[in-house]
Amino acid sequence: MTTQSFAHLTLAFGLLGNAVSFMVFLAPLPTFYKVYKKKSTEGYQSVPYVVGLFSAMLWIYYALVKSNMMLLITINTVGCFIQTFYICFFLFYAPKKARIESLKLIGLMIVVGFGLIVGLTQFLAQGATRVTILGWICLVFSLCVFVAPLGVVRLVIKTKSVEYMPILLSVALTLNAVTWFFYGLLLHDYNIAIPNVLGFTFGILQIILYFVYKNKKPIFNEKASTGIKIKNKTEEQKISEASKDQEIVDIVKLSALMSSFPVVAAKLNENNNINVVDNHLVVEPVHVTNHSTVEVAA
Repeated sequence: MTTQSFAHLTLAFGLLGNAVSFMVFLAPLPTFYKVYKKKSTEGYQSVPYVVGLFSAMLWIYYALVKSNMMLLITINTVGCFIQTFYICFFLFYAPKKARIESLKLIGLMIVVGFGLIVGLTQFLAQGATRVTILGWICLVFSLCVFVAPLGVVRLVIKTKSVEYMPILLSVALTLNAVTWFFYGLLLHDYNIAIPNVLGFTFGILQIILYFVYKNKKPIFNEKASTGIKIKNKTEEQKISEASKDQEIVDIVKLSALMSSFPVVAAKLNENNNINVVDNHLVVEPVHVTNHSTVEVAA
């Protein structure tokens, strides 16, 4: 294969990666429509969008330092605008406490975190050394992003339900990982290619789990059909564990939103309840006082 053929192939994978990544960026729109309708961000979190903005800024900086990586710059520039819009929208409708927490997170990650990375690499490194350091930072961050969906995988296996793992999202993220892997491979940039191997692996795992559990009856339904009454602390602890599992979903689901490109993870925020309709169990947060009896029914 000639050098020109490699260049055309690299361009093709880069453009495809841009298209798929853009669609994943837009995945949280239904969530924000719900926020707009309710005029409140109740139960939603800003973490994925702040992380997404940090990731996009990090990849733009890496692309600028390394040079000749325009396709990384284009998609991440779009990502910065979209994530900034999500954050501003969230802050506008968030209650005071959530707004303050979000602003603290923005200050910590965007101002302090990204500022330190830029400052240290500009003053303490130069040339190839700077590129190498930035490459490792991007590599480690991307690997952490791809490890995050393990929380969803655990929840699917535990509940035998794929409610929190949309198949279309899993397929989109898998396709995204494949395209950016080949883009990085053809550029001989392993900081891009290596994390996407992990992304592809977890994507395939999620797709397999979806087809394994899509026709399974969720554990929550089985408990509900028996009209179990929760009367002791052991059962209360189970509800607490379920709540923690849902918090994991809030952080990693879209699987959304964390978003990082070329490595992408997205999150579709859900309320901090387990809400299932049409003959499914609805579990709402419950405060139990004086060991009173709480009844769970379908």
